[in-house]
Amino acid sequence: MSVESNRSRLEDSLHQLRCHFTWELQIEDDEMHDLENRVFDQMEFLDTQCGMHNLLAYVKHLEGRDEEALGSLRDAEEAMPQEHGHGPDVKSLVTWGNLAWLCYHTGRLAETQSYLDKVEAICRKFSGQSSYRMESPEMDSEEGWALLKCGAKNYERAEACFEKALEAQPENPEFSAGYAIVIYRLDGINRTSLSLQPLQKALRLNPENVYVKVLLALKLQDLRQEAEAEKHIEEALSSTSSQTYVLRYAGKFYRRKGFLDKALHLFKMALQATPSSALLNHQIGLCYRAHVLRIKKAANWKPRALDREKVEKIARLAIRHLEFAVEQKPTFGIAHVHLAEMYTETGNYRKAEETYHKVLNMTSLKEEKLQEVHFQYGRFQEFQRKSEVDAIVHYLKAIKIETPSFSRNKSIQSLEKLALRRLQRNALDAEGLSFLGLICKLRGDLSEAVGQYERALRLLAGRPQEGDSHSPQGEGPPARDRSTGGGR
Repeated sequence: MSVESNRSRLEDSLHQLRCHFTWELQIEDDEMHDLENRVFDQMEFLDTQCGMHNLLAYVKHLEGRDEEALGSLRDAEEAMPQEHGHGPDVKSLVTWGNLAWLCYHTGRLAETQSYLDKVEAICRKFSGQSSYRMESPEMDSEEGWALLKCGAKNYERAEACFEKALEAQPENPEFSAGYAIVIYRLDGINRTSLSLQPLQKALRLNPENVYVKVLLALKLQDLRQEAEAEKHIEEALSSTSSQTYVLRYAGKFYRRKGFLDKALHLFKMALQATPSSALLNHQIGLCYRAHVLRIKKAANWKPRALDREKVEKIARLAIRHLEFAVEQKPTFGIAHVHLAEMYTETGNYRKAEETYHKVLNMTSLKEEKLQEVHFQYGRFQEFQRKSEVDAIVHYLKAIKIETPSFSRNKSIQSLEKLALRRLQRNALDAEGLSFLGLICKLRGDLSEAVGQYERALRLLAGRPQEGDSHSPQGEGPPARDRSTGGGR
């Protein structure tokens, strides 16, 4: 058989494997560095060696570091007997599949065939068939964990993998934990609360899983069940397992509760173990940002010289950590927004502007995050740049994304205030009337919306109308609704 024929035959076999090379993991180039750091952290602090060695090897391969990747897979081979006891066979398929692919990419064709033979032997043992692919809930779970680790673009596929595994083994603690974690992550994206029962079930099946315990605490906090949530946090903090991860989520719990000093203490303890964590540096930046807002609120949003100096000092601490977070993870959109806010607090408008532009150019932002960016940038244009025109552009962009959210409601309110301000200066401002028409439409007051639009059209046509000398009166703040958002 010629070399080309052999390569073609091997490639056909490789595509049948279930491993990182065939799972179509979506990882952006800018996320590679942060993902590698998170994999190292999980290997060290969550005792999940074999699967993380496999993922680390795949990331190294994507970065062109194939010899290092081979080293990681040899480590995965060594970890298999210790991690899986007497039953390593099924999970070994993933490692051997990755090794077969990597040997093929590096021209080690004989070794490629050797690993394919190992996979085939296991498939024959379990399924009685000669092939390189085997269906099993354990394999579904392995794929789910890999997808879960690789970020939000992969979460829905991870959910499907864990659901399939649980259909076969509904009481499996590992499958339940994976499913609960991915539903918790999707809750954060979709603004839902579907993960409460999966988290409770996962903790019932494995009460020692403190990672699940702290996520359950945060979900209970979302649902305003503070006492039960804090009980879980205290239990997790008293455990010796996975403490670095417990500290992260306990810190988040206390930050959201408003106990900023306690949160900072917990975050800084975790940071000693994982100094390169983008998540931790972002959380610390949020604590300092909350301190800034607390001082400004206490001063009725007009801090005196001493308070102003304190605000700038704390804002600079926030900037240090937020800059590091976005350096580690350049696609961390919301961290960019918080960084731009802190640049604004210190009067560095140039950097704030650059940061807003950077995040607006990201293609991976979810709609609600994009709404928040447009709202915050609109405020920046209105209050720092004193540009009503540019502020209106971004409030409208936030409003046109129809997903109900805090940022959309605030954009509607901000647009209304600007429209009324324009009409106080000039009651014949057709554009101001059209904005009021839009706001009425969003509230569902269609007859009032039509009236405002008609007045605007008559002005644009140069025709006089009744009441032009009077400024229209504004209505109360808009209700949170799902009405269609329109343009001008």
